[in-house]
Amino acid sequence: MADTAISATIQVALETVISLSADRVSLVLGFREELKRICNTAETIRGILAHADGKMHIPGMKNWLKQLEGELFEVENVLDELNYETLRREVKYRNKLKKKVCFFFSYFNTIGSRSRLASKIREINRNLERINQEANNFGVVSQFHIEASLPAASGATASRQTDSIRVPNVGRVDDESKIVDMLSSPSEKVLSVIPITGPGGLGKTTLAKSVYNNPKIDGHFGQKIWVCVAKEHIKIMELFKLILVQLTREEVKVDNREVIVKEIGEKLKGKKYFLVLDDVWNHDQGLWSDYFNTLMGLNETKGSWCLLTTRLKPVADVVCTHLKMNSGPYFLGKLSGDECWSIIKGKVMSAGEEVPEELEALKKQILGRCDGLPLAASLIGGLLLNNRREKWHSIVQESLLDECQSEIDQILKVSFDHLSPASVKKCFAYCSIFPKDTELKQDLLIELWMAEGFVQPDRQNQRLMEEIGGDYLRILLQNSLLEKVEEYWRTYYKMHDLVHDFAKSILNPKGSSQDGYLALDSSKGLAENTTRTIPASIHTLFLHLEGGVSTDMLLRFKCLHVLRLYGDDVKFLPSSIGKLLHLRLLDISYSGIRSLPESLCKLYNLQTLTMRDYALEGGFPKRMSDLISLRHLNYYHDDAKLKMPAQMGRLTCLQTLRFFNVSQEKGRGIEELGTLKYLKGSLEIRNLGLVKGKEAAKQAKLFEKPDLSRLVFKWESGDRESDNRDEDVLEGLQPHPNLQRLEIRYFMGNKFPQWFMNLSKLETLRIRKCKRCSELPSLGQLPSLKILYLEGLDNIRFIGDEFYGITANEEEEEEEGRSRASGSISRRRKFFPALEVLYVEYMENLVEWKDADQVRSTVADVFPMLRNLSIEGCPQLTALPCSCKILDVGNCGNLTSIKMGYGTASIEQLSIGYCDNLRELPDLDLFGSSLQHLTIVGCPRLISLGVNGQKCPLPCLVKLSIVECDGLTAISDKMFQSCRSLRSLSVECCPNLVSFSLNLQETPSLERFILDNCPKLIPHSFKGFAFATSLRELRINSPFSSDDSSVDDFDWSGLRSASTLRELRLRGLPHTESLPHQLQYLTTLTSLTLHNFGGIRVLPDWIGNLVSLETLELWDCDKLQSLPPEAAMRRLTKLTCVDVLDCPLLRQRYTPQRGIYLEEEISSDPASSESEEEESTTMN
Repeated sequence: MADTAISATIQVALETVISLSADRVSLVLGFREELKRICNTAETIRGILAHADGKMHIPGMKNWLKQLEGELFEVENVLDELNYETLRREVKYRNKLKKKVCFFFSYFNTIGSRSRLASKIREINRNLERINQEANNFGVVSQFHIEASLPAASGATASRQTDSIRVPNVGRVDDESKIVDMLSSPSEKVLSVIPITGPGGLGKTTLAKSVYNNPKIDGHFGQKIWVCVAKEHIKIMELFKLILVQLTREEVKVDNREVIVKEIGEKLKGKKYFLVLDDVWNHDQGLWSDYFNTLMGLNETKGSWCLLTTRLKPVADVVCTHLKMNSGPYFLGKLSGDECWSIIKGKVMSAGEEVPEELEALKKQILGRCDGLPLAASLIGGLLLNNRREKWHSIVQESLLDECQSEIDQILKVSFDHLSPASVKKCFAYCSIFPKDTELKQDLLIELWMAEGFVQPDRQNQRLMEEIGGDYLRILLQNSLLEKVEEYWRTYYKMHDLVHDFAKSILNPKGSSQDGYLALDSSKGLAENTTRTIPASIHTLFLHLEGGVSTDMLLRFKCLHVLRLYGDDVKFLPSSIGKLLHLRLLDISYSGIRSLPESLCKLYNLQTLTMRDYALEGGFPKRMSDLISLRHLNYYHDDAKLKMPAQMGRLTCLQTLRFFNVSQEKGRGIEELGTLKYLKGSLEIRNLGLVKGKEAAKQAKLFEKPDLSRLVFKWESGDRESDNRDEDVLEGLQPHPNLQRLEIRYFMGNKFPQWFMNLSKLETLRIRKCKRCSELPSLGQLPSLKILYLEGLDNIRFIGDEFYGITANEEEEEEEGRSRASGSISRRRKFFPALEVLYVEYMENLVEWKDADQVRSTVADVFPMLRNLSIEGCPQLTALPCSCKILDVGNCGNLTSIKMGYGTASIEQLSIGYCDNLRELPDLDLFGSSLQHLTIVGCPRLISLGVNGQKCPLPCLVKLSIVECDGLTAISDKMFQSCRSLRSLSVECCPNLVSFSLNLQETPSLERFILDNCPKLIPHSFKGFAFATSLRELRINSPFSSDDSSVDDFDWSGLRSASTLRELRLRGLPHTESLPHQLQYLTTLTSLTLHNFGGIRVLPDWIGNLVSLETLELWDCDKLQSLPPEAAMRRLTKLTCVDVLDCPLLRQRYTPQRGIYLEEEISSDPASSESEEEESTTMN
């Protein structure tokens, strides 16, 4: 393993040497010939390495590799030093520090310096040529073809052979059944394929064996063939020979294709056959096209199948595409924890034997280690079987990995050996520098790979290094060496624990002459003297120090390419940072550093600088524009007054710049953005009021930046004079059509530019606080727009045709459409064809919005994909424009009714809040079976809900909440007929509600029922608690405010039968003198709250019957003086919290540890004060 890793390291180093020696350092006078010799020798050695992997057993070969690695390390440093000086000369030339610049470096102005470097380079050449000559001793010859330098993967996989003998197939019964059904179904194709794909160790081969040996298969096929491929660069003749061997059971001695394929044809003639190709790696389309075309030509009988297993999705895609399969690859997922546990139990125990306690105690740790991989489960189970039970715990804790890693390593090594180019191997190993389970971000990984030289510039200068790094990442994903995790708001990558261990063994191999990478990370930090043991040759250092970083410490690591500093104790970056000439990535985002030294600007090789957002207190260093190689400035600050580095336009490699504050100072104007042609991702441009006009704005050349995906344009906030300059500036800021997200803030023009209509890829648009804007842009024709925010547009009074993008000609067509409705169908257009979310907020003067139904009824479909509509703070609006799946309306004071037109039957969530003049809702019948959530808050003039004399079927309603509707008098009981999906019902603060009844037999799924501050309701309106088989929480804080007879009328017997009830909250009146005695039978309660039972003096003994009680809350019980007796309280063995609030006469308190005690004892007993404080924290 170490030899393979070293070989990959050497190949990457050779690529770096060749790149540096052939690049601009070759311009240095006096060194051209020597550099050319280095380049030529490196090319020769690179060819030699193509044969070296197969000759590791030759004595001296490993030592040769070690010598070569050490020499290449020295070459890299020297050439990188030359490269640094090239960059320094460029900076000095550009800064015009000298009137006359000679074509050599100031660094070489002294004879001694020139002589020293010249001597080093000559010595390097001699050593490399000697190493090259020594290769002849091992019988290794050079190949100059670049691809030949990659390690031959076929040898690594040739040793892995599989057979068709069936083995136990735990956890894959469903997969087996699905595939067998597919194979057994009639097919009109001569040959079909099912590629099973997934990471190594998932059991693809085991599944294929189970399918191959399934008895149902035998009756469908006249011939079964099992072929283990297990080679990457397999040739078609090898594949045909493998088939023929299986058909004849004899060695194939001929090499004539014609003879071989004809014999295969004879054996398969007239038969349907089932062919398994196991462990396939080659995704060459030409190979598979030739292979399958030949097989189909040999035997035209319909219904044959090929089952193929592969780790690589490209292989699966190629074979599916060629055979025109509609179903696509069969992706094999991980096993569940229970399935892995079954494998382990099957290994460790006999059939019927109970799980030993020792094994059960380790279950969580073991399953975490397996992570759904059946191979891992099998290996761990085997390891435990072969050791005594008393050793199991220590094995899992200490030696589990070492014992079972060998077989998993074999699987992983196959994937590793197939990685190409060699740089991908280094990228893979480098991922293990992070702790296990780290969520790896794509940009950070690629930036680190570039800094280490694993990703080299494109020789033809057609692709950025970041693009090449993205390809490398995809290769690792395709080989299942990294896992991609996609969540709603982010995407990251993870490495399985077992893969991480394997990668770690490669990162700094034992046989290597260099320790290149080290992460010293501790939550407590490390003392600086710990760093003295770190090799000075280290390339990557992740360091968490306590006490800061000293000048001397940094100077010990002059070879660093990557430095990440952690810890709030690290508050200053020493000026010696400028001496790290090779540094390419500096990350101080997890430190306490708040300022950057000026010497940082001497890091001419620096590609990535990452700081904690908002951290800089003194601004950027003055000479930051000297960082000529900077590609990524990962820093954000929302202060528009923060000065940008002067002359940022000189950073022509810059790709990541999250914000730019325009200034009137020289070198800080918007024109600095013009030369930054590689900018990508997100950019926020502020202080646009300082830009003088359209021509000045055009100098930013945003239209020429296709990789910018998000732009934010911000003018200064607050009232400003309105003139045409804002409009001119925005016109000049026209972005590239590739833009996906755009936000505009504080723009004070009257209208928006026409270039909005050209943003064909725009997905999100936010227009915020543009107070003088009187016309909205025409957005209805944007094909990709999914999310639209309109906020604080105070001057917009009417939204009409211009918003939809309807022209005058189309208006005429509308008139014609009304008279010729049948003829208009073919000409119907779509406005906002992709819009899913529409937010309209705080548009105080918006009076009218052209109804979507008006447009829809003529020549167009409007908002066909709209899912979420939110209208907030539009007090003048009297009608809604449309409906959708999720409708949220709030603070629209003039809205009197919710008009529902087209699409009403598809509404799933309706939320209405604080619409003071809303008097009615649409008939609930209109919602059909779609409505799931209905929330009404703060609508004082709403009188009734669902009262229309008819049944209101809402079979899908899950949640109903009605709050603070002062005028509401009636809720129809018809709303709840057959409302079998309702899970949450809340009616609160409706003081005039008198008509509302509920039979819980109609709502069997109800889990939460809250009735609070509705004093005019009576408790016998609610029946059927015995049928509430899902009820867990009940809060009835109103019915018990009447006389005692109304309490007795409540359905206590039904409630007693509600075995699922866990939380109960009751509210009484100040004169209530006793608790409802029926409470004592609710023995399943875990939480009981008694609120405002003002006449109660003593809690009854039967409280002790509530044996499941965990929490007891007593609030606003003015006369309560005593808890139940100690004996009753002691029966509450699960009680952990007694919360007393505003019960002035109750001095007793209770904890399980002390029982009942007086409140004063907490402070009067000093010895117990500390423990009481801890108890109080726990109990409350």
